[in-house]
Amino acid sequence: MSETTSGLIYKGHPLRRVDNVIYFGTMSQPYIVMMQILDSRKEQDLDVATRISIQLQSTDPKAKASDRVIKKSEKDSLYSALDIATIWLERALAPSK
Repeated sequence: MSETTSGLIYKGHPLRRVDNVIYFGTMSQPYIVMMQILDSRKEQDLDVATRISIQLQSTDPKAKASDRVIKKSEKDSLYSALDIATIWLERALAPSK
């Protein structure tokens, strides 16, 4: 990882949250994952995500916004969303054989 990051790192990739959107990965790499929290419920004092939209996206600035989405899915928990996001990002960033 060439850029320095401060904050949350999950499985070697930075996590950044802006409102209900979580970005997983580094913009300097060819792909990132965007996770949007669509629904949540209250558990005591905390909001727990119950529906998350996941998109593997290209970071190519020349691509149209509609062409940047490579894969998308929905999951029912943040753990499941992070699990699939990690798999997608690792496969997308893996060197071609």
